Amino acid sequence: MTNAGRVTAAGSQLILSIFPGIDLFGLGFEQEGFPVVRGPDPLFGGDIRTFTIPAGKFDGIIGGPPCPDFSKARRSAPSGYGLEMIDEYVRIVREGKPVWWLMENVPGVPDVRIDGYSHQRIDLNAREVGLDQNRHRHFQFGHRDGLLISIDRGTKSTLFEPCCTASEGTQIGRRDWDKFCKLQGLANGLELDQLTLSAKYRAVGNGVPVPMSRALARAILNAQSPDEVRLCGCGCGRPVTGKATYAIPACRKRMSRRS
Repeated sequence: MTNAGRVTAAGSQLILSIFPGIDLFGLGFEQEGFPVVRGPDPLFGGDIRTFTIPAGKFDGIIGGPPCPDFSKARRSAPSGYGLEMIDEYVRIVREGKPVWWLMENVPGVPDVRIDGYSHQRIDLNAREVGLDQNRHRHFQFGHRDGLLISIDRGTKSTLFEPCCTASEGTQIGRRDWDKFCKLQGLANGLELDQLTLSAKYRAVGNGVPVPMSRALARAILNAQSPDEVRLCGCGCGRPVTGKATYAIPACRKRMSRRS
């Protein structure tokens, strides 16, 4: 277990991945050197509500609670299940008392604030981490010593594929399986022989793209105190210097639209 506030090398950090599905989120952390333990998931008959962990065993907890209740694409009233699963995420963090936690969801999700941890919201586009799909993902990060993460974003891909969604497997004209997986950062299509075709698309489409997960893992390894870094006022996680409030013109425009 890491005792110091400063995040240390990945090999010393044990990660718990909850709501994993087939766990593209955890896969990205593994590829950056983090050992990952996976919690239960309904895809394999598991139930987070009966899952408990001891305190002090995990340095970090990652996971993406179900998001349909907070999605703009939702066509019915919220079921309440989304908030229930966020409460379960918070419960696991409180039980496990990790150094840090990272939660993925959609931008419409409410703030998740956990006593004893800082709070940071970050939006990230798959095109900023080398992928060709136009997919925004939203993350919230907390650290018990208040460290901040800054994402290393590349130049956006000039290609503009529609985002991969969980429902694509049921659509006419869906992209072929290998291409769908590649857009999620998987060099080769997964086998997933135990799942139906539509369930395969749903499992991969629900996942955090692997290069995005890797970028977040690297950011956590390089987390800094607020005394060492100042971040963009729009919440994108980019660092700013001098008297600047926003990192790039798009950040200023984003904030002007919100006001």
